[in-house]
Amino acid sequence: MEKHKVLDIRLLSETAYVVRFERDGLQFVPGQHVYVGLPGDENRPYSVYSGENEDFVEILVKEINKGNVSRKLKKLEQDSFVEVDDAQGHFSIKERLGEKLYFVATGTGIAPFHSFVKSYPGIEYTLIHGVAYAEEGYGKEEYGSSRYVLCTSRGSGGNFDGRVTEYVKGVDLDKNSYFLLCGNSAMVDDVYDILLDKGVARERIRTEIYF
Repeated sequence: MEKHKVLDIRLLSETAYVVRFERDGLQFVPGQHVYVGLPGDENRPYSVYSGENEDFVEILVKEINKGNVSRKLKKLEQDSFVEVDDAQGHFSIKERLGEKLYFVATGTGIAPFHSFVKSYPGIEYTLIHGVAYAEEGYGKEEYGSSRYVLCTSRGSGGNFDGRVTEYVKGVDLDKNSYFLLCGNSAMVDDVYDILLDKGVARERIRTEIYF
């Protein structure tokens, strides 16, 4: 693992934040993840949040009460250091850039989709984001109202009051599009089955589980 200088910690909500650090030659394909932690300490995998053409790297982190790494990263200050491993993973759309895309996420599972949008500004996509409360619609202003659907399961203020699975079940979708699902395993499994019931072919669905 290599050390990278922290440039900024940006709070998105009480518990979610973005860590920006120097890129320093780190290569990644949008959709991949990196292991990040404090020097000499334990680390955790986080999907890259930033675009591939930016001169820094960002990760989106949700602070967890018993999460040793997430709590420590939140306390970092500018010019401190994190240790970062090489990028890994195969959750990519490089071969699908000319197709209509549906991104379905829960919580911080939106991170790879943010990287897609930043990296490939010309793609045709709809992003369906499931959260508990509207304030967890991380970076929603970056997508445009016609491309972003916020589903809130415990409050109002989004585009749909209810779980993301309920929205997907009730909306008309182009089954010839390519679907990417990223979030908790229950959502991914349920949406996968819903898409199959709607006639989407298995080979047109790609999944990534967030723990």
